[in-house]
Amino acid sequence: MKKVILHDKTFVPYLSESKIKEAIQSLANSINNDYTHSEKPPVFISVLNGSFMFTADLLKEITIPCEVSFVKMASYQGTQSTGKVNELIGVDENLEGRDIILLEDIVDTGNTLLKLVDLLKAQKIKSLKICTLLFKPEPYHNQLPLDYIGIEIPNKFVVGYGLDYDNLGRNLKEIYVLTEN
Repeated sequence: MKKVILHDKTFVPYLSESKIKEAIQSLANSINNDYTHSEKPPVFISVLNGSFMFTADLLKEITIPCEVSFVKMASYQGTQSTGKVNELIGVDENLEGRDIILLEDIVDTGNTLLKLVDLLKAQKIKSLKICTLLFKPEPYHNQLPLDYIGIEIPNKFVVGYGLDYDNLGRNLKEIYVLTEN
C-alpha cells in the first residue's frame, strides 16, 4: 500500500485488505449464528454507493438463505457531511413482516441511518438490525443501536473499499486516511 492522491488531497494507508476481510468474516459469522433458525430469510438492504464492495464480500460469507436489496442515500459533499439526507432510490419490494439487516459502509453522525430506519419502520417490518463495516463513535450522537460493527475508527476522513472523496477512490482494495497537511 502506498499513498494515493485523489483530486487535491493525499491519503495514506490505514486498513489493509486482510484486516477488512477479517472484520467481514467476523460480521458474517455473527449474522449467520443469529439468523440460523429464522422463519423467513432476512433481507439485507445495502446503502449505496459506498456499501457495494462491503455488501458483495459480506454476502459471499453468509451461509443462511437471504435476500438483498439496495437503497441510495446522499449526505456528503466533498469531505464534509451536508447534514441533510436525501433519498435517491428506494426499496421497491414489500418488507412487511420481514427481518431486515441494514448494511452501511461507515457510520459517523448516523443521520442517514435515522432517515432509513424511519422509512423502514413505516413498512411494518418485523425487526431491524444495523451492520456497519466502519464506525466512528466520536461524531455518533444517536440512540440507534448498532448491532454489528466491523471496525471502530477515529473521526478521520477515509477512502477506499467503496468509500470515496468526490467520487474517486471507491475502487481501492484497502482503506486510506486523509493526511493532515
